[in-house]
Amino acid sequence: MKKKITHIISTLAIALLLSVSVSSIAQGPPPPPGGAAGGGGTGSEQLGGEGGGAPIGGGLFILLGLGAAYAGRKLYIINKESLEE
Repeated sequence: MKKKITHIISTLAIALLLSVSVSSIAQGPPPPPGGAAGGGGTGSEQLGGEGGGAPIGGGLFILLGLGAAYAGRKLYIINKESLEE
Protein backbone atom coordinates (compact mmCIF):
# COMPACT_ATOMS: atom_id res chain seq x y z
CA MET A 1 0.00 0.00 0.00
CA LYS A 2 2.82 2.40 0.88
CA LYS A 3 4.48 1.70 -2.47
CA LYS A 4 1.28 2.69 -4.31
CA ILE A 5 0.97 5.95 -2.38
CA THR A 6 4.61 6.79 -3.08
CA HIS A 7 4.10 6.07 -6.77
CA ILE A 8 0.97 8.26 -6.92
CA ILE A 9 2.67 11.16 -5.12
CA SER A 10 5.74 11.01 -7.36
CA THR A 11 3.55 10.87 -10.48
CA LEU A 12 1.58 13.91 -9.33
CA ALA A 13 4.78 15.81 -8.52
CA ILE A 14 6.22 15.12 -11.97
CA ALA A 15 2.95 16.16 -13.63
CA LEU A 16 2.90 19.39 -11.61
CA LEU A 17 6.50 20.25 -12.52
CA LEU A 18 5.87 19.56 -16.21
CA SER A 19 2.72 21.69 -16.26
CA VAL A 20 4.52 24.60 -14.61
CA SER A 21 7.39 24.41 -17.06
CA VAL A 22 5.03 24.30 -20.05
CA SER A 23 3.10 27.34 -18.84
CA SER A 24 6.30 29.33 -18.28
CA ILE A 25 7.43 28.62 -21.85
CA ALA A 26 4.09 29.90 -23.14
CA GLN A 27 4.78 33.46 -21.99
CA GLY A 28 5.46 36.10 -24.61
CA PRO A 29 8.83 37.79 -24.97
CA PRO A 30 9.53 40.93 -22.94
CA PRO A 31 9.23 44.31 -24.63
CA PRO A 32 12.41 45.61 -26.28
CA PRO A 33 14.60 47.93 -24.21
CA GLY A 34 14.44 51.62 -24.81
CA GLY A 35 11.45 53.81 -25.21
CA ALA A 36 9.97 56.62 -27.22
CA ALA A 37 12.46 58.96 -28.85
CA GLY A 38 13.00 62.02 -26.70
CA GLY A 39 11.19 60.51 -23.73
CA GLY A 40 12.29 60.39 -20.17
CA GLY A 41 13.41 56.79 -20.44
CA THR A 42 12.40 53.76 -18.44
CA GLY A 43 13.10 53.18 -14.78
CA SER A 44 16.33 51.28 -15.37
CA GLU A 45 17.66 53.99 -17.68
CA GLN A 46 16.93 56.66 -15.09
CA LEU A 47 18.89 54.71 -12.49
CA GLY A 48 21.85 54.47 -14.81
CA GLY A 49 21.99 50.79 -15.59
CA GLU A 50 20.37 47.43 -15.90
CA GLY A 51 18.10 45.92 -13.30
CA GLY A 52 15.75 48.32 -11.66
CA GLY A 53 15.30 49.98 -8.36
CA ALA A 54 13.68 47.28 -6.25
CA PRO A 55 15.15 47.20 -2.73
CA ILE A 56 16.02 43.63 -1.75
CA GLY A 57 18.08 44.25 1.38
CA GLY A 58 15.35 43.84 3.99
CA GLY A 59 13.85 40.74 2.41
CA LEU A 60 17.25 39.18 2.01
CA PHE A 61 18.03 39.53 5.71
CA ILE A 62 14.64 38.09 6.64
CA LEU A 63 15.23 35.04 4.44
CA LEU A 64 18.74 34.56 5.82
CA GLY A 65 17.42 34.79 9.37
CA LEU A 66 14.65 32.28 8.70
CA GLY A 67 17.12 29.91 7.06
CA ALA A 68 19.44 30.14 10.05
CA ALA A 69 16.56 29.51 12.45
CA TYR A 70 15.45 26.48 10.41
CA ALA A 71 18.97 25.05 10.34
CA GLY A 72 19.36 25.65 14.07
CA ARG A 73 16.13 23.83 14.81
CA LYS A 74 17.16 20.88 12.62
CA LEU A 75 20.53 20.68 14.39
CA TYR A 76 18.79 20.86 17.78
CA ILE A 77 16.44 17.99 16.87
CA ILE A 78 19.30 15.84 15.54
CA ASN A 79 21.38 16.53 18.64
CA LYS A 80 18.45 15.77 20.96
CA GLU A 81 17.78 12.44 19.19
CA SER A 82 21.41 11.42 19.43
CA LEU A 83 21.46 12.16 23.18
CA GLU A 84 18.32 10.05 23.76
CA GLU A 85 19.95 6.98 22.20
